[in-house]
Amino acid sequence: MEEKEKPRLARLTAIITQLQSKRLVTANYLAEKHNVSVRTIYRDIRTLEKSGIPIVTEEGRGYSIMEGYHLPPVLFTEDEANALITVEQLVLKNKDESLVENVSSALEKIKSILRYSQKGNADLLADRIYFGGNNKQEKTSNNLMKIQSAIIHFQVVRIDYVSLEQKQTTRDIEPFAIYSINGNFLLIAFCRLREDFRAFRIDFIEKLITLNEAFTPHKMTLQEYFEKYVKA
Repeated sequence: MEEKEKPRLARLTAIITQLQSKRLVTANYLAEKHNVSVRTIYRDIRTLEKSGIPIVTEEGRGYSIMEGYHLPPVLFTEDEANALITVEQLVLKNKDESLVENVSSALEKIKSILRYSQKGNADLLADRIYFGGNNKQEKTSNNLMKIQSAIIHFQVVRIDYVSLEQKQTTRDIEPFAIYSINGNFLLIAFCRLREDFRAFRIDFIEKLITLNEAFTPHKMTLQEYFEKYVKA
């Protein structure tokens, strides 16, 4: 009996964390994540509801936790804490100032809830991890966070852009997605000047202004973009 309850307790705790980390979670997603049946997830959701967790069910869409409700933070395992420190050291090598600042601030808050013994280990590990590249800590852009905000709020952005050929243009764009290649962040956006999708290196953007104008979301997935514009 005890051996059967352990994995379920761990699964229930993980489901709570996943519900808090996403706006909407489907039963199929949870079933695949925990390698159980959808029916088992239904039972888990009912168990959590009976224990007082205010789970909102959106028929045909999925589950979420009632807005404004927050559970106390769960404790991190040693491996999870170590993974966070590794991610922090990796991000510090990034060339976008806004990303470095925000990730460091977020991880500082996360580390504040580590157990006392973990904090000392975290400091030790941070001094023993080294990633090559960008050793001079150069920061070549500061726009990544603004671009991410424009993507999720469907806001038009005006950029002053300098191409590889040193040609400067001002464009109004509709940000769609971000991807990284060879250490550089690229912004995929619908360019109103070219009337088509284009990829812009973020460190080539000299100036960025978020306009007070929203655009209609593009009915295309990132995979469809790659199939149409990159693989062709």
